[in-house]
Amino acid sequence: MIQIIPAIDIIEGKCVRLEQGDYRMKKVYNADPLEVAQTFQDNGITRLHMVDLDGARSKHVVNWGVLERLSARTSLKIDFGGGIKTDADLHIVFESGASMATIGSIAIRDKELFNSWMFAYGPERIILGADVKEQMIAISGWQEITDIGIVPFLTEYSQHGVKEVLCTDVSKDGMLQGVSLNLYKMIREKFPAIRLLASGGITSVADIDKLDEMGVYGAVIGKAYYEGRISLKDLKKFTYQ
Repeated sequence: MIQIIPAIDIIEGKCVRLEQGDYRMKKVYNADPLEVAQTFQDNGITRLHMVDLDGARSKHVVNWGVLERLSARTSLKIDFGGGIKTDADLHIVFESGASMATIGSIAIRDKELFNSWMFAYGPERIILGADVKEQMIAISGWQEITDIGIVPFLTEYSQHGVKEVLCTDVSKDGMLQGVSLNLYKMIREKFPAIRLLASGGITSVADIDKLDEMGVYGAVIGKAYYEGRISLKDLKKFTYQ
């Protein structure tokens, strides 16, 4: 059964969503992320994906205080991403209560550092962030599209022991236009041993059902929940199995 992982994106301590990573297209959904996280927990959700959008933009972790508060006041297993660029960033993320860290840009910019974190913390705590646009890796908060394809990227890091990959289709994120099923099907076929987390464009329970059918490990739910397209009641068939 696919794992449901709601996302909480943070700007200035508030729960927001963007469209295609565009900070100009920001919408605040709740001034108190803890209230949102507790609602998830009360409805059977066990895991949370938290994104420090301030950190992604400023290239260092900013909202670790929010992480600390959520981890102290809920039992959610939190994976945290955004702005993790140095040993000090990663240290404060784990010290603030994250169970896992999602790391993308550093896996491109400093492979030696990424691999050292994999060695130090283990593949159960380090998630490879693979943000893509037209199957090319995007970094720096999606502001830069590289010339590295998703397949060689995942091939290299699967050989280095990566077990879990969070793959976001940038073109779909926040658009409520459906999920990139062909992309995730291709990744599942080429990398069956990887625990694949699908993110971007999940708009309905039918999207989640299709991902589940192809063996995707987790579905990251964002705007569809906040805009009322998917309710917590809808998700209970996944969370209470």
